[in-house]
Formats: sequence, structure tokens, C-alpha cells
Amino acid sequence: MRTLLLQYTSYNTWANTRLGDVLKDLDPVLLDKEVMSSFPSLRKTVHHIWDAELIWLSRLKEQVIAWPPSAQYANPAIADFVNASVSFEAFIRLQDDAFLAGSTVYKNIKGDEFTNPNAGIVMHVMNHSTFHRGQLVTMLRSLGQVTIPSTDLIAFLRK
Repeated sequence: MRTLLLQYTSYNTWANTRLGDVLKDLDPVLLDKEVMSSFPSLRKTVHHIWDAELIWLSRLKEQVIAWPPSAQYANPAIADFVNASVSFEAFIRLQDDAFLAGSTVYKNIKGDEFTNPNAGIVMHVMNHSTFHRGQLVTMLRSLGQVTIPSTDLIAFLRK
């Protein structure tokens, strides 16, 4: 299980870095241009991925952070989004099998308490990021971007 989780968190960092490289070079006007999707702009979609990774990482660390986490940054940049993925991956690398097989008790933003298996949390967060990266690709294409790197897991595994 540990090997799979490390592979998936490493893949997430790689894929977010590849998309982050495209986004950081994009005209800032396009980052905030309204596009029909789950979130109305590239920036808001990136912040959603970023916030999810930060909040779940804080839960795994048994820490409480302000919501939304990205709001703690005075001038949030794409690099900060990628750094959240790096931090998530680094944390999982430090965990032993007992932690990964264990569970975490946390409260959601409404204050409701839940318990979830740690491995399930990691898989959820990575899947969540993958889902929204797909939306970012679609949004980028609708904004006229034609050079978008592959962020498929199989492309990562081939590297």
C-alpha cells in the first residue's frame, strides 16, 4: 500500500507542476476569465485543488487551519499551489505503514466529526486533484491554449 500511495502522491506533484508551468506563464487576464465549469475560472479551480490538498494535509497532521487555507497567502501564486502538492507528498513519504493503515478523526468546516482511513484520505485527495486537473485542461483549451502537457498517470509512469 505504501508504494502505491507514494507513487500516487509523486504523480500528483508531477502533474500539478506540469499544469502549473502552463498556468504561471499564462496571461493573468485568462486566469480570471469566466469559463463554464465547476468553478468559474482557472484561478478559482486551482485554488480549490490547492485548498483541498492543504485542508486534508492539515487533517492528516491533526492540525486545524483557517478556511479557506489559500486565503492565508497575501498574493497567492501558482507556485504556492504546486508547493502544497510537494508538502503533501513529503508528508506521506515520512509516514510508516502503521500510519498509512490507520485512521484520522477530523472535523469538517461545519464542525461535524468524521473518521476516515488514512490511505483512503490520500487516495481521495489525489483523485480529487486529478478530477479538477482535467477541468483545468478543458478550461485551458476553451481559452485557446493548444500546448498543454499530458498529465496522465501512464505518462508519469513512463518517465
